Amino acid sequence: MAQGTMETRLESRIRGAAPWLLIYRRKAEHLFFQILMYLMLLNIAFAFLLPVFYMTSTSLMTIEDFVDPAVYWVPTVFNWENFQLAYMGMNYTVALKNSAIIALGATLGQVITCALAGYGFGRGQFPGRELLFGLVLFTFIVPPQTIIVPLFILYRNLDWIDTFYPFIIPSFFAHGLRGSLFVIIFRQFFRGLPWELEDAARIDGAGPIRTFSRIMLPLAKPAIVVSFLFSLVWHWNDFYEPMMYLMKPERFTVPLRLQILYQSLNEMTGGQAGELYNEPLIMAACFLIVLPPLILYLFTQRHFVESVERTGLVG
Repeated sequence: MAQGTMETRLESRIRGAAPWLLIYRRKAEHLFFQILMYLMLLNIAFAFLLPVFYMTSTSLMTIEDFVDPAVYWVPTVFNWENFQLAYMGMNYTVALKNSAIIALGATLGQVITCALAGYGFGRGQFPGRELLFGLVLFTFIVPPQTIIVPLFILYRNLDWIDTFYPFIIPSFFAHGLRGSLFVIIFRQFFRGLPWELEDAARIDGAGPIRTFSRIMLPLAKPAIVVSFLFSLVWHWNDFYEPMMYLMKPERFTVPLRLQILYQSLNEMTGGQAGELYNEPLIMAACFLIVLPPLILYLFTQRHFVESVERTGLVG
């Protein structure tokens, strides 16, 4: 009898302690997944930030520090002359102006026309809509290198070679560098908006253009921010198309100027020895190239993150 009573008491204690054990187990699992998530984020951050740290550190080194195996991350002397030489060697002011004209002009055209095209595909009802959108998807998956020859012939016949027209004018027709991607972004965003908005605007007597400009476009701020920043950065960093269409050095963008600086240093010092010997100067030039987009991102980081999240949820 006493033994049965003791077993009953032991079972009741175990049942009473079970909820606390379950709570501790859940807390341990939550802590484990948090640690795992932070480790993954640290690995991803390390993979992205290591080249930036290397570029910044190397750009501040003297030649002696760079060839010294004992100096790896922190230079013994901060050599700011590399930035001055890179600035003059790339003709940075002119190249910066050319890149800004191309990037801002093309970005403005793509945001306006891709928003209008995305609104048409997302809200409009017309014959052949799905077929036309399939063609948009086709242009998205086709690499630009495969059609560069007919594009070059077309722009040459239009007398657009060695001008900024090949970058800016196609963007005002919802085309240009990755223009189809922005059409898809706007289409997915507008498809997620309630149809009652257009019904109310139609009752008030608003037509399609007025409904788009007064009601739908102000609501598309997340898609506008994402498309604007992506388009601006991609046009700023683009090297392939400016290399094909620009011939005169005074029209070169900053990536083209970096290539010229690199080749000049190699010719002056001879092959791979020149490549290694002048790496601090090359890294300083790279830092000057990424500096404008970096400053832009620092001022728009919060809006960009919020817009990416909202665009993904609506799409």
